[in-house]
Amino acid sequence: MTSRKYNSPRRTDSAAATREAILSSAHALFMARGYAGVTIGEIAEAGKVAVPTVYSSVGNKPKILTALLEPALTDPAIADNLAAVEASDDPHTVVELTAKGTRLTHERHWELVYGLFYRNPPGEPAVQAVLDRGADDYVQALTRVADRLVALDALRADVSPAEAIDLLLFYLGPHAWITLVGERAWPFDRAQAWIAQSACQALLKES
Repeated sequence: MTSRKYNSPRRTDSAAATREAILSSAHALFMARGYAGVTIGEIAEAGKVAVPTVYSSVGNKPKILTALLEPALTDPAIADNLAAVEASDDPHTVVELTAKGTRLTHERHWELVYGLFYRNPPGEPAVQAVLDRGADDYVQALTRVADRLVALDALRADVSPAEAIDLLLFYLGPHAWITLVGERAWPFDRAQAWIAQSACQALLKES
């Protein structure tokens, strides 16, 4: 007779709560001291768990940091925004939706994106691989925006489809939000309005 594996819902809930406590503690410590200034032992102590539990629940420091970053990379709002972009028949709306979408994603995860990855970037190769994947996904998303503008025959005569991607990345890429909001202390509303207006002027032909 084969024994069936039984998964207790209570045990599953407890494991999820433990993982969340570890990630929450790691997030707070990373923000306070920087990635390099925190040990697994300190994460365990802050999360009120044993060191082996940290490894079995989440993993080593790079895996913990990757787990913290994952929600920003897989935010469902990104797919929703792209769907709205590809459904729009108005070029200005396409750009404005993209400005709004990139703003909301950065704003939602700002503390982690700006406070840790930009101001005090970890040097772990495993973490860099995740960041590189995020950068590739960002460009792919903007490529879909450029494709929509091409389909609408909306680009200026002196802007090629490839250059449209470059300009979208220049105006709506992470560095734009980091510079305006992070370094120059612009409010997100002001940054979004300027970015959308500037991108429209650079990309779209006069209607």
